Amino acid sequence: MKSFLSLIAASTCLIASFMAPAAQADDSYTEALNNFHQAKETRKFFDTAYGYALFPTVGKGGIGIGAAYGKGRVFQAGQYMGDSSLTQLSIGFQLGGQAYSEIIFFKDAKSYNEFTSGSFEFDAQASAVAINMGANAKAGTTGNSAGAGQAGGNQSATAAYINGMAVFTVAKGGLMFEAALAGQSFSFEPRGN
Repeated sequence: MKSFLSLIAASTCLIASFMAPAAQADDSYTEALNNFHQAKETRKFFDTAYGYALFPTVGKGGIGIGAAYGKGRVFQAGQYMGDSSLTQLSIGFQLGGQAYSEIIFFKDAKSYNEFTSGSFEFDAQASAVAINMGANAKAGTTGNSAGAGQAGGNQSATAAYINGMAVFTVAKGGLMFEAALAGQSFSFEPRGN
C-alpha cells in the first residue's frame, strides 16, 4: 500500500510539472538572461549583437553515446522572434550528465538568417566559452572560438565571433567530461506559427 501511494504521489508531481503555467517557463528565460547579462564576458555582446538565441536549460548525458536537448527563444533587436530547439547526438569519450544554459550571439543579419533558416548545425570546430558564475569565468572549451586571457593577473574566459556567432554556456548542475558543440542542431519556428 505504501509503494502504491508513493507511485500516485510521484505520478501527480509528474503531471503537475507538465501542467505548470507558462509563467514558469518565462521565469527560466528571465533568470538565464539575467545570468548572462551579469557576466562580464557577455555584456559587450548584448550591446553589439544583431540578435541572440537563449536556451535556459539544456540537458545532456551520455556514456560513450551522448545526447542533449533544450528549448530556446530567438531574439533580434530585443524582440522575441521565434522558438528554437537544440538537439545533439555524439559518439566518443563522454561520461556523465549535466544541465546548462546556452546563449548564441549573432554578429550580423547574415549569421542570424543562417541560424533561423530552419535547420542549422554547428561544425566540428565550434566550441563555447564556459562561464563560471561563482568565480566569474575560469575556462573555455577547446576550439578556436574560446580562449583564456590575462586581465590584471586574473584569468577569465574570452570569446570572439567565429563565423558570425559567439557561444557561451553557464553550468546549472552535473558533471560531464566532454564540452564540444559539434553535432548541435537547431530548428527554428517563427513566432505566431
